[in-house]
Amino acid sequence: MEHTSEIPGPHDEEWVEVASGLDPELAAAPSSSGRILLWALVLEARFVPCRIEHDAGGWCLLVPAGYRDKACEELRLFEEENRNWPPEAPPVHPLAENTLATLSVLVLLATFHNLTRIDDTLFSFSRQDWIGLGNAQAARILDGEWWRVVTALTLHADSLHLVSNLAIGGIFVVFLCRELGSGLAWSLLLGAGALGNLANAYVQPPGHSSVGASTTVFGAVGILAALSLVHYRQQLQRRWPLPVSSALALLALLGTEGKNTDLGAHLFGFLFGTCLGLITGYVLERYGRPGRLLNALLALFSAVVVVAAWWAALEFGG
Repeated sequence: MEHTSEIPGPHDEEWVEVASGLDPELAAAPSSSGRILLWALVLEARFVPCRIEHDAGGWCLLVPAGYRDKACEELRLFEEENRNWPPEAPPVHPLAENTLATLSVLVLLATFHNLTRIDDTLFSFSRQDWIGLGNAQAARILDGEWWRVVTALTLHADSLHLVSNLAIGGIFVVFLCRELGSGLAWSLLLGAGALGNLANAYVQPPGHSSVGASTTVFGAVGILAALSLVHYRQQLQRRWPLPVSSALALLALLGTEGKNTDLGAHLFGFLFGTCLGLITGYVLERYGRPGRLLNALLALFSAVVVVAAWWAALEFGG
C-alpha cells in the first residue's frame, strides 16, 4: 500500500523517512498504519509533500529530503498539542445504597396526600383548608408567606397528579439520592423546588396558584444534567449535548402537557436545579461526597424545613 500526497513537490528529490529526524521518544512510538496515516494527513494539511510505504520493517512515512526538518517540526507540534487527548474518563464512584430510605420518603409524601384528602376535621382544618393554606399562590408568596414555596411541593390536586409525579419523578429522585447521598440530594431537590416556586410567583399574575412536586421533579432533571456536564467536562465536545438535550426533551414532553400544567414552575425548577447541580458538581470534585453524618444532618435539615413551613402555614396562614 502506498499513499502519496497530491501537493506538488520536488519529485526528483530523494525521499527520506521522517522518523529518522524525530525525537527518539516520538520516533520510538508504535508506527501503526493509523498513526502513520494521521501523520500524513497532518503534513498534507501543512502543505508538506509525503507518502506512505510498507516494507519488511512496517509502515513508514517519507518526505522529500528538503522537507524533512519542516515535517519533523509539524509532527512535533501536533503531538505536543494532542499529548493528553482524548482525556481519560473520570473515575466512577460507587452509588450509595439508600434506595429504601428514598422510597420511604416518597411513601411518606403519598401518605400525607391521603391525610389531606380526609373529609373529617384533622387538626381543625378540612381537606380544602390544606390546599388553601399551602398552595403556591403568587400574591401571598410575595406578601411574605414564604412557607408556601415549600408546602406547595407536598400537596397534589388529586391522586392521578400524585401518582404521575411519584412514578416519573421517583426514577430521577432515586438515582440522584444514590449518586449524592440522600441528605444532599433531598436538600438540593427542596432548594430547587422552593426557588422554582418563588421565581414563578414573580412572573405569574397575583391570582396564580399551584401545587405539586413536579417543580422538584424537574429540579432533579436539571441537577442530574448539570452533574453529568461537570463530571465529563473534559469530553464535552462529544458528551455535552446528551444530558442537556435529554433534559430539555423531558421538559418538553412532560412539562408542557396538560390543561393544569404550570410550565413556569417546571422551567424554573429545571433552571435552579441546573444551577445547584453545577455548583454541587464542582464542590464534590474538590471535597468529595458528604459522609454519612453530614448526609444525615442534611436530611434532618430538609425535614425540619418542611415541618417548619407547615407549622408556619398552620400558625400564620388563613
